[in-house]
Amino acid sequence: MKSSSIQSRFRKARFAGGMLAIVLTMLVTQACGAGERTISTGAAPTSSGSNSGATKASVPATLSYGYIGTSKLNYPGTAEGWGFYKGIIQEELKKYGITDIKLTAFPNGPDLSESLISGRLDFGSLGDTPAILAKSTGAKTRFITQGTTDSIGYLIGKKNGPKTLADLKGKTVTTQKGSFHHRYLAGLLKENNITDVKIVHMLRPDAEAALARGEVDAMTNTGVFALKQIDQGYPLIDDATKHPNLIGTSATVVSEDYLSKNPDFPKIWNEVRLKALNDLKSKPAEYYKFLAELNNSTPELMEKVSPISGIKDVPFTDDGIKLLEGTKKFLVDEKLAEKDIDIKQWILKP
Repeated sequence: MKSSSIQSRFRKARFAGGMLAIVLTMLVTQACGAGERTISTGAAPTSSGSNSGATKASVPATLSYGYIGTSKLNYPGTAEGWGFYKGIIQEELKKYGITDIKLTAFPNGPDLSESLISGRLDFGSLGDTPAILAKSTGAKTRFITQGTTDSIGYLIGKKNGPKTLADLKGKTVTTQKGSFHHRYLAGLLKENNITDVKIVHMLRPDAEAALARGEVDAMTNTGVFALKQIDQGYPLIDDATKHPNLIGTSATVVSEDYLSKNPDFPKIWNEVRLKALNDLKSKPAEYYKFLAELNNSTPELMEKVSPISGIKDVPFTDDGIKLLEGTKKFLVDEKLAEKDIDIKQWILKP
């Protein structure tokens, strides 16, 4: 059934504040499995090893972190992933009394947000759209790091299928509802006044398979996965480089509950993250090889789609916050977010 507006389609992807507990439990359960690992940092030293005001006695020994990824290596990308992969983050957090770190991979941002809301995670890194949508429903989180501000969405057509946006009228397009992908697609269709499109929710592997079989007409994708499709002959209908206002950013958010136990965490995390970033900058070839293993790709392609220059060395930038405000405004104006939020109040700078 074709929807008459982008708004009605997107609303189905919003977080429902009154979601039944059993549904939440199912979502959390689905997120568990092969994408979860616990890393031991070893015994904490007898002294704090820093000038932090947080006393080790008040900081929980286990830290639970969620990220978006499907790699069998069970690591995120960018500076955070490198820091965990090389043991830099573990070694630094040990100084603050954190002896175990639980890493959990999620297929998309909405699933991660559900686990954060449920209390299963202490903090996580995801796209700005699902983070904003969760906050708009009252999720008790604070925004502590915007590590990247260049997430590019791609709209890929099936072979011998649509090649332009106009060709999408009356067609079926898959996206990951409630995610950065969906915000890109919704914004793109609105800008071009295209409403006669059926949008269905599919995660990337299922969508790629459906597109290959010709069961759907187009799909949204990102990064190396989109470039692989283009190389295989799938037509590129559009990408966000042509629409700077539709470029996505990342969001690392922490629960207010965890902050009450470790109020210095934003400062601690950003210092640890910066140390990992500085290390990977000194080993670019090794870093791109690491990314290639994560994404089943090549170092050359990873350098093209995920350059080190795109990783921010400060928690927030003016340009990044401007993009964030634009995304929030779109979601609120289209009544896709539950309610308006104050970005400046949400951000917690160290």
